[in-house]
Amino acid sequence: MIPAFRAAESLALMDSSRSQGLAICAAAIGLGLVFGVGLLAGAWWAVAIPVAVLLAFVLGLVFWVGYTLATVAVEPDAEASAARPPAAQASPAPGEGRRDEGAS
Repeated sequence: MIPAFRAAESLALMDSSRSQGLAICAAAIGLGLVFGVGLLAGAWWAVAIPVAVLLAFVLGLVFWVGYTLATVAVEPDAEASAARPPAAQASPAPGEGRRDEGAS
């Protein structure tokens, strides 16, 4: 890629990111004002709607984590198991140490 083109592309992305960031900030301020007006007016929806949205988000996140854990394919690390000899992989029974310990 030509360095000048790369710089122009980078500037376009920065401008896009800034405008998106400003839009998010404006939306947050607007929703905060609506929430504040609702609380001052004594409307129950001013509390119920944000709580419902937050609850739905948290439950969706918990579901996503559970689904990911349930469906992920776990493969054993081939390098780690190939690097150890078979005798090193088996552990002795409780109370039994290795027979060559202490012998010199």
